Amino acid sequence: MARSLLPSYAKAIVGPLIPGGGDGLPDHHVEETEVEIDPDHLAAYDRVCGFGIRDTLPPTYPHILGFPLQMSLMTERAFPFALLGMVHIGNRIEQRAAIPLTARPTVRVRAENLRPHQRGQQLDMVTEVELDGELVWLEHSNYLKRGSGADESAPPNPLAERIEPGTLEPAAVWKVPGDVGRRYADVSGDRNPIHLHPLTARLFGFPSAIAHGMWTLARCLAAFEGRYPASHTSEVAFQAPLRIPGKARLADRRRDGAWDFSLERPDGERAHVVGTIDTA
Repeated sequence: MARSLLPSYAKAIVGPLIPGGGDGLPDHHVEETEVEIDPDHLAAYDRVCGFGIRDTLPPTYPHILGFPLQMSLMTERAFPFALLGMVHIGNRIEQRAAIPLTARPTVRVRAENLRPHQRGQQLDMVTEVELDGELVWLEHSNYLKRGSGADESAPPNPLAERIEPGTLEPAAVWKVPGDVGRRYADVSGDRNPIHLHPLTARLFGFPSAIAHGMWTLARCLAAFEGRYPASHTSEVAFQAPLRIPGKARLADRRRDGAWDFSLERPDGERAHVVGTIDTA
């Protein structure tokens, strides 16, 4: 597995107290070569997210391999924003080829495309997974830093405008247990307090714990297993927190070469996640 997250969490906590940070994004990448995939860890991840056990990685698992590298880069002194308070608002994954469980890939992360958002500034953390010299998986994780640099004329995420809650066909209603945040933290390393317990979530202004955005994406893609090929692209906009414990409704519709989906409140009035799976 990739490097430990403990140093990054320590820097995330003390980073806002130490002067530093630049005006732009770091101009270098961080990488890990010959990353070993632990079958037991993968099986635990599959169970938490709802994927079936198989000998290739589910489409969201490489995010777990790259997450320590994202944390490392985002807690560097030169990074322009403190990690605490950044919000994951969107994600795009291009799965170009299946990744075997036995693979030893190179995982590489960089930051790019700092730009205005309607509520602050946003950027992309780009994760690449390379196998035998071939790029087999590519992710753009879109993060928002609220505050300065906002531009009300910045375009919204087009997914959020195109897929309106309550307009897709209901497919399932899920009970989401209160411990899913802690269980996903155990397999992902993402131990943000807002996901772990109501008490720690309240310290950050949330009335209850909320599910990880990447868990909601993984859970949705797991529900579509068998309906998309190894090579596909998924894209989501994270819209409203999913409080846990709670219920959520999965809705979908089929388009030519694609699925649209929405994970929303059971009454369909508000979406937590909207997305597409492009199989063309």
